[in-house]
Amino acid sequence: MSHLTFDWDPRKDAANRKKHDVSFHEAKTAFTDEFGRLIADPDHSEEEDRFILLGMSIHSRLLVVCHCVREGETIRIISARKADKRERKTYEGYRHA
Repeated sequence: MSHLTFDWDPRKDAANRKKHDVSFHEAKTAFTDEFGRLIADPDHSEEEDRFILLGMSIHSRLLVVCHCVREGETIRIISARKADKRERKTYEGYRHA
């Protein structure tokens, strides 16, 4: 993961941990999942292009990570949560395709 650079708001990270029990430190590990899927998020891309990553974290939890890419290719994590049942089925479909 050394070639990827991450950024986030520490207050947003704390709020995300409280709400979803997922830290942004854990969320960034989902970007190394070889089966992870990147999905455009046009519904939330008014001010900047946002994306959703569906990937397995280092703690073997399937996460949904909302993020954008800033100048210099820095990935800014906006939110992260555990995947729901539908998202898990989608991920499993990718893994076994």
